[in-house]
Parts: sequence; structure tokens; C-alpha cells
Amino acid sequence: MRRRTFLKGSSLGAAAAALPLETLLATGASAATETRVTNLNDLQSAIDRAVAGDRIVVAPGTYTVPSGGAITVSGRNGTSSAPITIVSATRGGAVLQGERTFVIGNSSNIVISGFAVRQSTTLEIPANSPRIRLTRNDFRFADVDGLDWIVVRGDDAKIDRNHFHDKSTEGIFVVVDGPGTTAMAQRLQILRNHFSDHSYTGANGGEPIRLGVSGRALSGAHAIVEYNLFERCDGDPEAVSVKSSDNTVRYNTIRDSRGGIVLRHGNRSTVDGNHVLDGVDGLRVYGNDHLVVNNYLAGLSGRALVIGSGSTRDHHEGETTEERRGNDACDRAVIAHNTLRGNKSTLSGETRVHAPADVVVADNLLVGDVGSLVAMGATSGFTWHSNILWGAAADGNLPASGYVRVDPRLQQESDGVFRLAADSPAIGAASLTGVPVAEDLDGHARGSVRDIGADEYTTLAPVRRPLTPADVGPNAS
Repeated sequence: MRRRTFLKGSSLGAAAAALPLETLLATGASAATETRVTNLNDLQSAIDRAVAGDRIVVAPGTYTVPSGGAITVSGRNGTSSAPITIVSATRGGAVLQGERTFVIGNSSNIVISGFAVRQSTTLEIPANSPRIRLTRNDFRFADVDGLDWIVVRGDDAKIDRNHFHDKSTEGIFVVVDGPGTTAMAQRLQILRNHFSDHSYTGANGGEPIRLGVSGRALSGAHAIVEYNLFERCDGDPEAVSVKSSDNTVRYNTIRDSRGGIVLRHGNRSTVDGNHVLDGVDGLRVYGNDHLVVNNYLAGLSGRALVIGSGSTRDHHEGETTEERRGNDACDRAVIAHNTLRGNKSTLSGETRVHAPADVVVADNLLVGDVGSLVAMGATSGFTWHSNILWGAAADGNLPASGYVRVDPRLQQESDGVFRLAADSPAIGAASLTGVPVAEDLDGHARGSVRDIGADEYTTLAPVRRPLTPADVGPNAS
């Protein structure tokens, strides 16, 4: 059945109410065409004739795609203001299973929303299909060894408010690649997703997100990974593995997980305002010209923050495959306004042949009771200043001019985060200049006189806190 549905005021209809309003209302349009379907044949027919602004609503039920078949989205093009939307009438109510579900090609401005996806092969956003959005879906693919679930090669994709969960074998939840062998998909958004329960026990290969690969390291992706929650992500030491350049990883929470945030390859990325809590590893930094600010790393049983050494000084065009896979020494990074508290290893280095060089380590709070707060390997041209060290742990091997040992007077608040008390000596004591740090961990303005550590003291309630499952996934706002 095909009908015209006028979207005025609050008269959206029961099926429409299951969707976020921004998906339903096309800017500047007063009407949209809606088709309701109850079987795969009608779904395919509706997709084949869909035009910009159309909405295809799939009734609740379990839909099994026959072996060798697919739900094909080919040659369909919405617009940025009037996408073609394929949606489950209720979130998670339409279950898609089989070898393949959606196969996309030569299409753009497509929204796929609200499905429970249970396929056994990779779902790909190909390079010839820009502006594809996967939103409010529940992804639990077959637990096939080596299966990567979502692979993104098209530009301007958006993956938001989904739940990726329950994998015990090698394979990655979301892989971002690009066309050819060296380019990256551009401007991807990975937003408010819930990644949980990846229990693969191998040495590597089970990341929730891998943003690039060694051969694409020098290509800028300009991706933004923000407001995602990772819980019990134990499939790899890297929960967010960045292997490309010019990316932003911000406002995420990683909790009770083996993996941390790793700038493994590439240059000029920003890691800002993340909480990494009660897991194993925190943050490792390789490559050049990164900005690492406002992060809160606490209760980690492994290494909280590593400024990496390299098997090579800088990755460059013309390297061999083996050279490109090696670690690139961290050069010219700025590591500032971070709080590291109660970790087994606080700030440390490594022992590869190329030492990290010309790194600024300033205005950080390092608090711990075991080992040494700073345990760097060889370094070259580091600038240390205005860091606060505290706790029973030894100071370690940083210059005396680079820190002061004083109780920062942290107090734990209801969300578990330790923030500055009103009498903290960290208040107003930051000295880093020339680097814009407009906000703190909590989303408060820092102003012209800044505090040391991730928190800027204020009596205002935090704008951002550690994320919980209610903040992410299919039902998030």
C-alpha cells in the first residue's frame, strides 16, 4: 500500500513516532511519501521505486533473507534535506537475518533505522555511496571468526545511536577504510553508539572501532568519534584504534575494558575530554602533531598514558609494507590538562630505537600510589611544565622544573569523578600558552586563567559526565 502522509504539527502517526524527528521532517518540505511493508518482496519493491523524501516502514517481525539474496539499495538517491528512510515501525521490532541484509551501491542520502540486524557477512557502505546513515539499530551479527561487521568506504557517513554487542571471535565492529589502497572515507561521524561485550581473547584483531589501516596512515579522514560508550570491550588492547590522520576522538567513555584509545598511525589528531575508567589500558600516542587534552584516566591496571617510541622516525610515502606497520615515534604532541588518578602505571614511555621528540607535557594532574608517576624511556627535546604530582608513588624521571609536588585536593562526586575542591592549588595555576583549550572535561569554559588538570573548578553542574547506557544506543536522545 502506498499513500501520502502529511507531516504537520504533532500528527506524525504511530509508525512515525518511532523515529527521531530530524529524520522524519524534511527541511522545506510539507509532505513525504510513506510505504508500509510486511514482507521482503514488498520491501524490495518499495526500495526500487523510492525517491527523495520517501519513507519505507517495515512492520515488526522476523525477516529471513534467502541464501544468496539481499535487500538491495541500488541507484537510490535522496537529498540532504529529504533522505530516503528505511525504518522499522518499532525500534528493534523488525529483525533482519540471513547471510546478508542490506547491500548498498551507487546510492546517497539513505537512512537505515531501528532494525535488529543478525546477518553473517559484512555490511558495507561502499565508496560509491556517500551520506549513508545507520541509526538506532541493534547489531549482533553471527559470531563468525574474522568477520568485521560494518565497513565504511563512502564519504560523509553517519553511524549513530546503535548498539554493537556480543562477539567472542576475531573481528571488528566498525572498520573505516576508503577507496583504493591509501585513501580514507571522509568526514565520518560515529556518535552516541554503545559498544559492549567483545570478549575475543587473541592478542589483537577485536577492536570496536578501527579508523584506518597502516597503508592509509598518511591520509586525512577528518572523522569525529564522539559520545560513544564502550563497556567490557576486551577483544583488543585498542578500543578506538586510529590508523589515519586528522581525526577527533572526544567525549567518549570507556569502562571496564581491556582496550583504550590508541593513535597507532597517522598525524594531527585530537583526543579530548574522554573518560577511561576501571579497565586495563588508557591512551597511547604515536605519530606527529597530536593534541591530547582534558582526558580523565582512572583505575587502570595497565598503562594509563604512553608517549610512544618508534621503529621509525616518521612514516612517509614509499615505505615498505613492513616499515609502515611499525610504530612511528611521537613527535611534537601537546599533552595538557589531563587527569591521571589511581592507575598502576601513570605516564610512561617505551624503548624502541627512535625516541619521542619535542613533546609538550604541561598542566597535567598525576596522582598515584604505586611505582613511579613518570617512567619515560629516552626522550628528545621534551618540554615539561606546571604539572602537579601527588600520592605515595615516586616522582619518576621528569625534570624538577616540570612539576610541583602538592596535594591537588581532589574530591569524589556522585558520578565517581574526582574534581578540584574549592581550595585546590591547581586552580588558576596552569601556564600553557599558545594552545586553545576552550573547555574542560565537563564542558565548562576555561577562560583566560586556567586550572591544572582535566577539571576547571566551578560550582556549576557538569555539562558532560561519564556516559551510561541511557545516554547512548537506539533509545538515546
